[in-house]
Amino acid sequence: MNEIRPRLKNQIKKAYLNLIRQENRVLIVGDLHAPFELAGYFSFIKETYAKYNCNKVIFIGDIIDNHFASYHETSADGLGGGDELDLAIKQVSKWYKAFPDAYVTLGNHDLIIMRKAQTSAIPTKWIKTYKEVLGTPGWEFVNEVEIDNVMYIHGIGSKAHIRAVKNMQSTVQGHHHTEAYTHWYVGKKMKVFGMQIGCGIDSKSYAMAYGKWFPKSAIGCGVVIGGHTPFNVLMDL
Repeated sequence: MNEIRPRLKNQIKKAYLNLIRQENRVLIVGDLHAPFELAGYFSFIKETYAKYNCNKVIFIGDIIDNHFASYHETSADGLGGGDELDLAIKQVSKWYKAFPDAYVTLGNHDLIIMRKAQTSAIPTKWIKTYKEVLGTPGWEFVNEVEIDNVMYIHGIGSKAHIRAVKNMQSTVQGHHHTEAYTHWYVGKKMKVFGMQIGCGIDSKSYAMAYGKWFPKSAIGCGVVIGGHTPFNVLMDL
């Protein structure tokens, strides 16, 4: 008996061909601030990855919070350094299991310990790498990464749309927890976009108390297809 195979036509066929086209489909995960990430954000990210057939993952920075070592005032009732780090490593492990091959752009919270080591004049030879501490040998920790002429960076300082215009290069950033947008700038011969992707934090945690007077956190992520099609995906809360 011959197998009957359905034939795709018209717009359905075009949509299918676009979905299987060989191009980078980048999922950008927002600031996690482990161990203070929002419950449900992990499932939301996995669903988004599958929904848009993504094949690359970038964590946009502040993957851990390091609240215990903050340069700002810390909670007197918070976890000690060892306990906070152990819990952060436990949370990060599930992300690594789900996405064992990824880039992580270093954020200001990720860098706290390295900065304090430099302040204390500790040579870098004495310091473990992020991969070693977090148990993520397959992740690449970088200051920035470029894919399809789009720059991905944590974004300390300027917001994405400002940096995109300044460098005349499409730019994706995190850092600003209350911002989630994609802004295009179009000229006669080129176009660039700036994308802020939101975050995945639990704004009610004690580590986020500094933001209690800020606007509501934008819980979400971003997707960039082929460097040409960027869009934000916000989590239903």
